[in-house]
Amino acid sequence: MAAQPGGRRGPARGPSKGAAGGQARGQVRRSWLGGVRDAIDGLVRSSPARFAILVFATLVLITTALLSLPLARAGAGTGGTPLYDAFFTAVSTICVTGLTTVDMATHWSPFGNTIIFIGMNVGGMGVLTLASILGLVISRRLGLRAKLMAASDTNPSRVHAGPVSERQAVRLGEVGGLLVTVAVSTLSIEAVIMLGMVPSVMAKGHDFGLSLWYSAYYAVSAFTNTGFNPNPLGPAEFFDDYWFQSLMMLAVFLGSLGFPVIFALLRTWRSPRRWSVHVKLTLTTTIVLWIAGAMTFLVLEYNNPKTYGSFGFVKTFYEAFFMSTMTRSGGFSTIDMADLYGSSLLVTDMLMFVGGGSASTAGGIKVTTLAVLFLAAYAEARGAPAMEAFGRRIPRDILRLAVSVVLWGATIVAVSTVIIAQITKSALDFVLFDVISAFATCGLSTGLTESLPPEGKYVMAATMFMGRVGTVTLAAALAAAQKRQLFRRPEERPIVG
Repeated sequence: MAAQPGGRRGPARGPSKGAAGGQARGQVRRSWLGGVRDAIDGLVRSSPARFAILVFATLVLITTALLSLPLARAGAGTGGTPLYDAFFTAVSTICVTGLTTVDMATHWSPFGNTIIFIGMNVGGMGVLTLASILGLVISRRLGLRAKLMAASDTNPSRVHAGPVSERQAVRLGEVGGLLVTVAVSTLSIEAVIMLGMVPSVMAKGHDFGLSLWYSAYYAVSAFTNTGFNPNPLGPAEFFDDYWFQSLMMLAVFLGSLGFPVIFALLRTWRSPRRWSVHVKLTLTTTIVLWIAGAMTFLVLEYNNPKTYGSFGFVKTFYEAFFMSTMTRSGGFSTIDMADLYGSSLLVTDMLMFVGGGSASTAGGIKVTTLAVLFLAAYAEARGAPAMEAFGRRIPRDILRLAVSVVLWGATIVAVSTVIIAQITKSALDFVLFDVISAFATCGLSTGLTESLPPEGKYVMAATMFMGRVGTVTLAAALAAAQKRQLFRRPEERPIVG
């Protein structure tokens, strides 16, 4: 049977002009999205750490732009916030530091407070975890690269030297669960803390709406270890409210543990024997430092008339534990830090420099870093061939990483201290205190930060950024890719000590 003209051969012809145009537009659209995805994948493949820093820096710039708007500042006709103050607040917010150069309770409008409220939660997720979530949203899947990047937030050695064979707090196959835990645990803990705070705030005479806002703000600020205050009087308004202060301490403590520890505790809280070495080291070191810090403050400040000297024993005992909790990165204070004795300032410097747990909302060199250094010293004193903890051997490359973290952190603090001291000509103990607080993203201040000139604020903002991003991540981003060395040089031992 003869084929009709334009019969079966018709469908084989090219598509109509409209259809061709639609396909071309779709192809262009797919190509544009594909180009963006390929560019991001290329950056992640070449350096996950640089990609994470780029994401964090972008968030800081966006927050700075929003806080610079006149809409973000309270009071009609006051104009926008100066760039250096907006930039400093943006860095302090995204880095969950808590240092301020303006009055957080009165300077910002509802729009500005909303930006800061969201920024604290976003910054609290962590640099690499946040970058992984953004990569998941863009690619709609969590690939191996994204899993490696998220896992590196729970273990910096993965950024430094790739995947390692030792037992980790979170394995690659569990990264998806970790990201869910980050979101669920953050919202759940903050919601519970907020609900518990509402009655205390209302008892101070605030209406329900304002009490709800203050409670939500304090809950987020405490869990993310930021330390911003929404009310003019700050935590001092609740100085006699043990319930409110205890909730703040609980939120700060949970936030400083780290999401890998929370993830492990949620799964195996009934079986401590199944906890990894990371979980055990984090919990043990955190509790030891918490108790030791409180006892130290109790001994050093019990007779200081400007701080604890006028309190009874019970109040002094409680406030010592409150101070020990907040110096670990919480940033809240019921007393003036400038009134502390010099010895107490030095103890606070040490506690702030250590900070909290890895992949937590706290800053500092992290408690596991300190634990590894002590284990190395203990092993050397015993003449043991390797570091051991809880029946497990800790490899020597972890010690090298711990030493690198401490040296990088000390270098950043030293350089920033010299620059700030030269700019302000202020007392060294006050300068060192605020610089360590910035590096450790703690937020406590002697009052020096508020009086800094614009150039000093930029230096302090850079210190906060480097402290929050993490010394290991920063070093990995700046260093070139590691090269394989197929030979070993002759060994020679220098004299040490």
